[in-house]
Amino acid sequence: MPTFTVGVEEEYHLVDAESLSLRAEPGAVEPTRRLLAGQGDASAEISATQLEIATPICESLTDVRDRLAIARRAAAEGAAEVGCRILAAGTHPTAQWQELRLTGQVRYLELLEQWGVLAIQQGIAGCHVHVAIPDPDTAIGVMDRARPWLPTLLALTGSSPFWEGVDTGYASYRTLWFGRWATTGTPEPLGDRAGYDAVIAELIGTGVIEDDSFLYWDIRPSVRYPTLEFRVADVCPLLDDAVLHAGLVRSLVRTLAGEVAAGGPVPQIRPEVLRAARWRAARHGVDEQLFDPVDRVLRPASDVVQRLLGVLREDLLAHGEWDEIVSMAKATLVRGTSSRRQRALMQQTGGDLNAVTAALLAETATVPLP
Repeated sequence: MPTFTVGVEEEYHLVDAESLSLRAEPGAVEPTRRLLAGQGDASAEISATQLEIATPICESLTDVRDRLAIARRAAAEGAAEVGCRILAAGTHPTAQWQELRLTGQVRYLELLEQWGVLAIQQGIAGCHVHVAIPDPDTAIGVMDRARPWLPTLLALTGSSPFWEGVDTGYASYRTLWFGRWATTGTPEPLGDRAGYDAVIAELIGTGVIEDDSFLYWDIRPSVRYPTLEFRVADVCPLLDDAVLHAGLVRSLVRTLAGEVAAGGPVPQIRPEVLRAARWRAARHGVDEQLFDPVDRVLRPASDVVQRLLGVLREDLLAHGEWDEIVSMAKATLVRGTSSRRQRALMQQTGGDLNAVTAALLAETATVPLP
């Protein structure tokens, strides 16, 4: 039986410890990697104002929580060595894209050549969850069946309401900003690995990508690992929200892998409908209605989250994760996602986005000892 191990990658903004403005500081990578000491990894991102961490392979939700806490602490200490702090949110509230600096790696220089100014404007940060699925056909089968639930996962993680000092009106403006790339969004059902490979071959034929490592879909098979990678989420400042997202993703994969093994049907939802559902999740988060992918109607966000929990209930109970996941989901719905809290603080402080930035830094730094 597959073990469905899980790993999490988080992208952080690097901000100057004094001014709280974005700071291009590629020197934060090596001290973070040293401090992790084999308990994860750190790397540069396309923008030199970012730092990415990756947990080791995790077996349980406790592992995810502990490994993320270790990684965040190492990233914070590594950033501090070069005069920076880390901020876990989809966007920095006040940063201007002109402040961004491209990391001078060959791959990123090639992206600049291919995509022009889009490659420079990537002041956005996400959370990627990998779940092990060694069989490539099963991975594509799960991917096809997970598509309807991606908007719900997105809605629970929105942390990017502000862009360049402006309230965008979105819970996840990162989703809209990233959507300008031709290789983002939700793919249509692909059937099996051969179907996936055929689409990749056609995309390569367009000259837009060189291989599938240049795909930025909300969900995709990993190029480096035998995993399915969920890329739909904003990075979350609160550790609980990150653990919740990883737990929901893994349970969804386990549940849908069972449906693949049983020969269950792939939900047939038009791509236009899923695009609209994804937009709505990015716009409102959990503060309004979401598209219920089962009944194909709008329902209060809390009801759609409860429906997802209902789909996962048997699996979560079987793995001893039900109580923890339900508790975290309820807490998120009550306090709201980061986007709601950021907007509320902005209003309470008369529009002081520096106060919002400081609050995000404090939330990011609040990690318990594992």
